[in-house]
Amino acid sequence: MEFPARLAVIGDPVAHSRSPQMHNPALRATGGNASYIRLHLREGELDEGIRLMEAAGFIGFNATIPHKSAVFERVDEMTETARRVGAVNTVAFREGRLIGHNTDAPGLQRAVKEAFSVDFCDLRILIVGAGGGAGRAATVQAAMEGCRRLVLVNRTVSKAGELVREIADLLPGEGRVVAVPWEDAELARELECTDLVINATSLGMKPDDRPVVPGHLLRARHLVYDMVYSPPETRFLEDARNSGAMCANGLDMLLWQGVLAFEFWFDREAPVEVMRRGLHGM
Repeated sequence: MEFPARLAVIGDPVAHSRSPQMHNPALRATGGNASYIRLHLREGELDEGIRLMEAAGFIGFNATIPHKSAVFERVDEMTETARRVGAVNTVAFREGRLIGHNTDAPGLQRAVKEAFSVDFCDLRILIVGAGGGAGRAATVQAAMEGCRRLVLVNRTVSKAGELVREIADLLPGEGRVVAVPWEDAELARELECTDLVINATSLGMKPDDRPVVPGHLLRARHLVYDMVYSPPETRFLEDARNSGAMCANGLDMLLWQGVLAFEFWFDREAPVEVMRRGLHGM
């Protein structure tokens, strides 16, 4: 039986999105009389797209590139996480109002906890690519969780420095959050006192991409998380495994982002294992 579309992921491009693979099984498992679709909206089509979804009785939607910042500007209300990140990836239609949330940030935290059985608050964290959208989400979540120390690595160090100032109230104390340039000497020094290394860049998606971190700087004591999940093992993760480090790719960040979105829309516990099987094609 075909159920009407009541949820969507919007983006440009969007045909590659795996979100329907986990949300449609979740809707069937919970008796939801709705389906989740991909909706291709270009930048100039966002307002009309939102209007049409609301008129059609949609429950909500996810937003991906290039709409997260634009949706942030259009919601009527948002969560503290979304406000801090400066981007909205999940919207609920509630009584004529658009309520925004960002599940990328807490989705990363849940994925890291599942992969390594550890909380952000117990870790010294280094994020490569902190100036981009994914890096900003990771930074905000690490700060909100009260991590022990946070190092932001970016090609443009001034951009990471701005983010340091924005989150300083969450991590008080001298040197608890710092920005450093993306240079081997800086990485070598900071990795000596780092527990978790996060790649928040797109490096690794192409075979000839430069290494995120030189492999010889990684140690067996490091936890290594790569937000890239296609390919499933990047050069960064291969180097990490060769060093003896525990590591994981970003596919389960997508899972937990979806789980948290489902719970935001329906105010109920999501069927996590059903969503995991759908996402992994099992």
